[in-house]
Amino acid sequence: MQKIAILYDASQAVLSTFSLDEVLDQILTIVRDYFHLEGGSILLLDKERKVLKAKQGFGRKLFDVEIPLGQGLTGNAAKLKRPIYAPDVSKDPRYMAGPNSTKSELAIPLMVRDDVVGVLDCQSDHLDFFDSETVDLLTLFATQASIALVNSEVYSREQKRAKQMEAIGAIARQATAVLKLEELLVQLCMSIASHLPLQGVSIMTVEQDGTLILRANDGPLKACIETSQALLPPDNPAENALQRRKTQVLHATAGGRLALYKNAGSELLLPLVSTGRPLGVLVLSAESDSAFPDEDIATLESVADICATAIQNAFYFQQVEQLAYVDGLTGTFNRRLFERRISEELDRAARYESSLSVIMVDIDLFKRVNDEFGHLLGDEVLRGVSQIFMQALRKPDVCCRYGGEEFGIILPETSGPKALRVAEKLRKLVADYEFPGIPRPVTISAGVSDFPRCGTTRDDIVRAADDSLYIAKQAGRNCVMSSDGMGISELTDRAK
Repeated sequence: MQKIAILYDASQAVLSTFSLDEVLDQILTIVRDYFHLEGGSILLLDKERKVLKAKQGFGRKLFDVEIPLGQGLTGNAAKLKRPIYAPDVSKDPRYMAGPNSTKSELAIPLMVRDDVVGVLDCQSDHLDFFDSETVDLLTLFATQASIALVNSEVYSREQKRAKQMEAIGAIARQATAVLKLEELLVQLCMSIASHLPLQGVSIMTVEQDGTLILRANDGPLKACIETSQALLPPDNPAENALQRRKTQVLHATAGGRLALYKNAGSELLLPLVSTGRPLGVLVLSAESDSAFPDEDIATLESVADICATAIQNAFYFQQVEQLAYVDGLTGTFNRRLFERRISEELDRAARYESSLSVIMVDIDLFKRVNDEFGHLLGDEVLRGVSQIFMQALRKPDVCCRYGGEEFGIILPETSGPKALRVAEKLRKLVADYEFPGIPRPVTISAGVSDFPRCGTTRDDIVRAADDSLYIAKQAGRNCVMSSDGMGISELTDRAK
């Protein structure tokens, strides 16, 4: 009777906490102190994989092994759902030998109703240590221990869910705080990585040609491709996930091919879709090979939905912003964008100690074109010149209608001599082009300046390009000049 009373008090102690580690520690302390055992451990059941894994123990070295159901004393106890006792382990073929002095062993399944949650493994250095009364008491205690383990699991799950909801709220607030696409993608990755237990977060977006490009990432794991590298390895799983519009979990140990992180144990590929439009893929990575259990998928899909909505809003904002920066007649950018971009590019050139050039272009005698052929054909000339410029320039270059028949062109990471060659190429293309309805050639004059040779401020660079344009006009038009009065012919002579 005294033993039952003591066991009751022990059971109450086990049920008094919800922390899994504390529950495990309480169970093993009671088993060790009340039953005077030399060794003991608790193995928890992975129901999906149907294996037991040692979680905590005392008196014996705890091996990081997985025991399938039906193997060893513990595996048989879990499979048969009843205690398994070996009074002399040396004579029991089910015993899985280890480097210890165990003589007898008792494995008791930890069960709630008819579900096994784990096994309590009790070991003694004495032969036939566990009599029937001790087995009954330990089995009774195991019932209370099982309830405590399930309670801790429920508590842990609720705590995890609460943290996930808190993380979702924080990520959602961050998603609505930024509208510029590039900044948004970076902020989303940082926010997800800081609020969820992940080692890698990446966002890939769909380009106009349908390819996926890595736009932003965060976390200690390094992606196998660089940010803004358009081409993924052939048949990348991310492309398949987006095409199927279905969440995909990848595990390295299962022989699966990962999408972005070579050193990851697991990856979760979440298609980003808004109003039926595929926008990209959110890639979440973890070092563990057992990350992303089924119960977490719905929460992480909610994170992907938040990201997709934010990215769609950023696309809309980008489109509206572009309309505000596009010249309605020519389709090129307007002066407002010119002023914004030249400041940005000057800051970048100064920060990285790189070069930057500006070309100011004017259509020669444009007023005469309007007077002779009318404003409708004059507008067509403006459109034609704009198209020639946009087709001939690089993607990073910025072509803007500066005002009237004047254009401003920004050439990042381009020196003065190279900018002179670009301007000369544009001049020749325009001079050789036959504009419909205009029976004579249309020509342009251009002035070139560069950073830092011509100055370090916006006013310095634009003024130098305007002065160069004036020199070109004074030189007879249909030519290109730099701020020091050097044209393309002088540049060619100097090269010789």
